Amino acid sequence: MSPMLDLYGNAPVWSQVLDWIVLVVIVSSAVSLITLLVVAARYRQLARRRVGAHGLRDESEFLWVFLVPALNEEVTIADSVSRLCTTEATHAVFLVIDDGSDDDTARILAGLDDPRLRVLARTAPDARVGKAAALNAAYQHLRERVLAEPSFRGWGDDDVIVAVVDADGRVDAHAPTAVSLDFSDPRVGGTQLLVEIYNRRTPLTWAQDVEFSSFGRVFQAGRSWWGTANMGGNGQFTRLAALRAVDDGRGPWRDRLTEDQDLGVRMIQAGWRGTQNNSARVRQQGLNSLRRLYRQRVRWAQGNWQALSLLRGVGRPSLKLFGLMDCVFYLLTPALQLVTGVAFVTAIVLWTLGISPYESSMWWVILLFAMLAFGPGLITMLMRAGRWYTAPLAVILVIPYLVYAWIVFPVLAVALIRQLAGRTSWAKTARESIAEQTPAEV
Repeated sequence: MSPMLDLYGNAPVWSQVLDWIVLVVIVSSAVSLITLLVVAARYRQLARRRVGAHGLRDESEFLWVFLVPALNEEVTIADSVSRLCTTEATHAVFLVIDDGSDDDTARILAGLDDPRLRVLARTAPDARVGKAAALNAAYQHLRERVLAEPSFRGWGDDDVIVAVVDADGRVDAHAPTAVSLDFSDPRVGGTQLLVEIYNRRTPLTWAQDVEFSSFGRVFQAGRSWWGTANMGGNGQFTRLAALRAVDDGRGPWRDRLTEDQDLGVRMIQAGWRGTQNNSARVRQQGLNSLRRLYRQRVRWAQGNWQALSLLRGVGRPSLKLFGLMDCVFYLLTPALQLVTGVAFVTAIVLWTLGISPYESSMWWVILLFAMLAFGPGLITMLMRAGRWYTAPLAVILVIPYLVYAWIVFPVLAVALIRQLAGRTSWAKTARESIAEQTPAEV
């Protein structure tokens, strides 16, 4: 028998089937990673060529509406909104949604003085029923009240850009100028800023920063080539016309644990393009508690499981083959990751018990495993390298990052159990006091 066919010959039959499935997943993942890297490197040049056909528009040609959902955000709301008010936008509105806060959030907002700042106060029973409901209320308020004001009546849906910023978010002041490049293309419905962690003073927050960088710099940037980059909630900019296209009568956002992901996929399926803009950033707090991190990631992972229902609409947009395949691969990611993790754990157990001593002599199999495990993290580390000595340091730092990835892996299984049990409750992520941060972070 050829070495290829006898790759898992010493394992039980059921294990062989599982391992072959995982090998196909790994090969597909490696091909996907290489493809995304290639097109990510070329995307900005492609974007400028596309814009050239329509003409580059200045940020002053758009109305920028920043939505800030806030529920008991007394710790960070003043810092976030004050920074937001320094945004370099000729025409801007800052709409904070006080979603029934019972702390000092309302009092703090009342003390902020900026004519562009508006507060939408929600009360029971409408308040505290999810982020999607709060954003939909702001969307209706924008259309019915804000755009009806004399100074805003002339703005059309294609020229109104709605940005979502979390209550701990810090958006680069030049963000409107940066994303004007994306929205100069009339087919672009949304663009996502690069997310960074600003309180990265522990290994846990450092790993979260690398994780967001990897997703934005590699996967999202690559998907921008086909216009399939997704929205991330914080630092998400969407065209009002695209939001109206997915409005089902209750608003653009649906009650999902990852309402941002759901919105982004549906906009793409409605024919709009989604892009990633890494020339501007939104900075947010990371979690220094493993328990809080698990709670947050279980919610995100369960939202990913909920997104599997979007597979039935994946063929709607007119995409090239690789773009279509990537859309399917993206939505199937939690299932593929869970299968891969189960196979890995199973292999260790079988090897430990002496049932199946895995001794692969096929170098390309080992190479594929290493590429999938270390590739995205290593590439991100190298892209973040600023000085000559940080490149070799990146090779070393990818090891603890890989440990972090396996630490958070169990959330996939926990989230699946919650989804199958019909448990969709969620816990709000706790904020870290601004006073506890270092002067450099503040």
